[in-house]
Amino acid sequence: MSTAGVLLAAGAGTRFAGPQHKLLAVMDGQSVVSRALESLLGASLDAVAVVTGAVDVSEVLAAAGGEIAAIENDGWESGIASSARCAASWAAQHGHDAIVVGLADQPFVTSAAWQIVAASTAPVAVGTYGGRRGNPVRLAREVWPLLPHGGDEGARTVMRRFPEIVVPVACEGSPDDIDTVEDLRRWS
Repeated sequence: MSTAGVLLAAGAGTRFAGPQHKLLAVMDGQSVVSRALESLLGASLDAVAVVTGAVDVSEVLAAAGGEIAAIENDGWESGIASSARCAASWAAQHGHDAIVVGLADQPFVTSAAWQIVAASTAPVAVGTYGGRRGNPVRLAREVWPLLPHGGDEGARTVMRRFPEIVVPVACEGSPDDIDTVEDLRRWS
């Protein structure tokens, strides 16, 4: 069974009022997206991809080295659902059986969280933190057609519609995201 890790990094980050896009904002000497990507790469999954759109993260991908696929989401403005569908389409084209999806603005999700969620055999596995659902989320190939076609929800829509196929997976770390300059200050 082949499992790919996918980092969603396509959104505009409009709530972040800083001098650059939130994913490129620096915390502790490293950009937010670099920290998130480093954790994903540390999980040693079969493949790694980053869905891009509003901001150019090509320098980050190049600096990370290794085989990282950049998936351009031309429809990123329509919401996160389009990025989830891009990830599933890319995975299908490359013969993967599952994708584990996380967000590039969540730099505190650990490599161990990526690994433990990826190891699940459930159709949908969701990382939980203190009982609260977060990311990453594992989506088996059979659920990819259930992903919404538009809007600001991806896997969450599938989990709500089909709770019987969802398995929570306890994770260490934090699913907190960097959405605002205040978030960045609090975590820096």
